[in-house]
Amino acid sequence: MGADQPEGRSQADAELEREIREGRKFTLAEAIGRLAGPGALKGVSPATGKQQAEAEIESYLERHVTGAAGALPNVLLRYVKESDLLVNNLDQPLVVLASCLERILDSEYRLRELVREADVEWGRVYGERPHFEREGCLPHPDDPYTVDSVRAALNQLIEKLSAGA
Repeated sequence: MGADQPEGRSQADAELEREIREGRKFTLAEAIGRLAGPGALKGVSPATGKQQAEAEIESYLERHVTGAAGALPNVLLRYVKESDLLVNNLDQPLVVLASCLERILDSEYRLRELVREADVEWGRVYGERPHFEREGCLPHPDDPYTVDSVRAALNQLIEKLSAGA
């Protein structure tokens, strides 16, 4: 069989297609349709599997991460997007989210970095100087993200994910 013919395609099918194409003008719409490939108009999503998984995680975070500051969901989404877990489990985005949260909670360093990034994001969004938590000092009273508050939020999120909420 030729390189341009799919396996299992008969010579008669190829001949019929050639006859049909002979009598019509090639258009831009047809070129775009050929580039899109088979299945483009059969309900296949134009978004990649990774984009779909990211959108599901983003939607979940927006619905379930509480707090007025709003920076934590964005930072968590970035963390999950960069995770190797997502690429290997595109069909289970909420399982990936739970695994990423557990990774963060298992490492004091990762948790502190997440809090620092959330503080930076909050400062950028609100145009204010972020309040960074320092070891051995009480957190600033206006700090929306402390290690303890973020730890509690992540544990709460894991509970919701485990409950299937």
